[in-house]
Amino acid sequence: MAPIPNGCGCALHGPGGEDGTLQGALEFLGLPYTGSGVMGSAIGMDKLRTKRLAASVGIPSAEYLVLRGPQDLETCLERLGLPLIVKPATQGSSVGMTKVEKAGDLAAAYQAAALLEPNVFAEQWITGAEYTVAILQNRALPSIRIETPATFYDYQAKYFRNDTKYHCPSGLSSEAEKHLANLALSTFAAVGAEGWGRADFMMDKTGRPFLLEINTVPGMTDHSLVPMAARAIDIGFEQLVWQVLETSFMRTVVTS
Repeated sequence: MAPIPNGCGCALHGPGGEDGTLQGALEFLGLPYTGSGVMGSAIGMDKLRTKRLAASVGIPSAEYLVLRGPQDLETCLERLGLPLIVKPATQGSSVGMTKVEKAGDLAAAYQAAALLEPNVFAEQWITGAEYTVAILQNRALPSIRIETPATFYDYQAKYFRNDTKYHCPSGLSSEAEKHLANLALSTFAAVGAEGWGRADFMMDKTGRPFLLEINTVPGMTDHSLVPMAARAIDIGFEQLVWQVLETSFMRTVVTS
């Protein structure tokens, strides 16, 4: 690894950047870094393990089934019904995810996810609004409601479509906002994530939130979701960056 110049900072997303690999290398080199440590980063990148740990502390997520091969597809349809969504377990930005509305499309959805990695699962589809809650230094920021005309908030909706809308404040009641914040903080605690990040939820038609996943290295441009939530409580971008940087001071790094 090349030396990092003084005053230089970067955020790396996806496998290798936010899954504990880089965090472990930095700890070995005795270099401080922001956000979650090795364990929290690794678990947070794994949607399946995040779901299992969240469930252990009472945080609801959609019913699911691990797909170990084509032999599991019939059982998946019987147990989860349609529609459902197929996901690779450790990819970010909705890569490899497919909504399945017809039984005949499940095999192709499974293959698309399995091409990326062997760990694939299917979830019951939740019809409702999507929310994200940013976390900064053990504090939940105001939730953001995400609205897209796409089938779901997929890669195109995240990065390329101009008709995706973000609502902050999200329109939740104060009680619902507090509940969502508590779920986000509890999820981070369950998986060992820390410092800063985001927790994403779907809320069904009855108003019950279900955990989707957490993100330990969210986007940090001035138009990303964490800065948007920070602005809602008068935290400017420069102040936000400094508070993220402060999370590197909270971890003891062992140096030789």
